[in-house]
Amino acid sequence: QARLVESGGGLVQPGGSLRLSCAASGTIFSIYAMGWYRQAPGKQRELVAAITAGGGTNYADSVKGRFAISRDNAKNTVDLQMNSLKPEDTAVYYCNADLRNYHGRGDYWGQGTQVTVSS
Repeated sequence: QARLVESGGGLVQPGGSLRLSCAASGTIFSIYAMGWYRQAPGKQRELVAAITAGGGTNYADSVKGRFAISRDNAKNTVDLQMNSLKPEDTAVYYCNADLRNYHGRGDYWGQGTQVTVSS
């Protein structure tokens, strides 16, 4: 069974930076896309950034130029560097991986990490 574990959330002032990390563990044959999603109170979960195994990236318009996603295929990790944070970035951030293991191919999610941007 695959498992995703996030770390790096917390409280930061507007304009500050945070780096989120996510590690996939378990018996994994392949990881295709990895990404970060977020969900603010009362809102739907939304894609923040995604990255393919080949390094292709996709960002939400609201974070372009401020956030950067990266991954280490050898370590099965994905990071999200968040700069120039705004109060509207406050949300629970979830790591996602489209991967293949003994159970076949499917989407896996981390437990979420809280990011709060406030003065």
